[in-house]
Amino acid sequence: MKNTIVLVALAAGSFAAQAQETTLRVVSAFAENTQYVKNLMPMIQKLNAEGKGRLQLNFIGGPKAMPPFEVGNAVRTGVVDVAMTTGAFYTNIMPEADALKLTQIPGPELRRNGAVDLINRIWNEKANMQYLGRVIDYTPFHLYLTKKIDKPDLTGLKIRITPVYREFFQALGATVMQTAPGEVYTALERGVVDGYGWPINGIFDFNWHEKTKFRVDPGFYNAEVSLVMNLDKWKALNGGQRELRMKHVIALENGNDSWKKVNQDDIRKQKEAGIQTITFDAATSKQYHDKAYDVAWASVIKASPQYGPQMRKLFSN
Repeated sequence: MKNTIVLVALAAGSFAAQAQETTLRVVSAFAENTQYVKNLMPMIQKLNAEGKGRLQLNFIGGPKAMPPFEVGNAVRTGVVDVAMTTGAFYTNIMPEADALKLTQIPGPELRRNGAVDLINRIWNEKANMQYLGRVIDYTPFHLYLTKKIDKPDLTGLKIRITPVYREFFQALGATVMQTAPGEVYTALERGVVDGYGWPINGIFDFNWHEKTKFRVDPGFYNAEVSLVMNLDKWKALNGGQRELRMKHVIALENGNDSWKKVNQDDIRKQKEAGIQTITFDAATSKQYHDKAYDVAWASVIKASPQYGPQMRKLFSN
């Protein structure tokens, strides 16, 4: 009888542990009015509806809640549980994060070819993070300018950067300065900078189109915005909670084709806003594009000789 009571008590305790609802605190390195956050919110709503009693996501906010370049460390230390951010914003924690922009194959293929497993091995080891998945894909970066150029030479120009394209623009001769996105409009307005790097979409979120005259084609790299999670918190989830979390992340990742239409819409809107396209001849365009990757991979491999070559093999066409 005593053994039966003990077993019943253990079973009840186990059921209660499994049934206990866990709430994860989520932040974004991007402002709430951006397309990135707007694309994330339906996933959060769907997960919360399905996860009642098991798992909930509490979206705290964007840069008003936490500065973008502090988000990575906040996830690492467990100040927040989950973040939507880009690797370029936490290269101070691990240089390998910069390589995420260099993926030339889509997110689902990165899962199939072992790239995501490699990412998590590195992220677990170096940043106390679990990499959940990519929420932006098929989206190149571009150079936007207030002054016209006729060749890929930025000598004498001041360009606003993030770590994403710092070394590339420097290799083209630019003087670079790093600012938060919220400061770019004023910098353009006052002539503090002559241009900036940004993905093909999103400049209308900040009204930068009002101060932008040119976009340089072709684009380069692949805008990377992903969901990362504190590793200790990830390990604390039970199997059902992890499965639910990843079900919705992968569904969002599998829907990244939708960014192709977003990008085409923004190209049309940029043209309508009077932004002119600067293009080079075919040979120069290829040199410009290839230089972007050569400079970036050289930097990644120098900073991470152990993992850089492995990442290049799995991330490239």
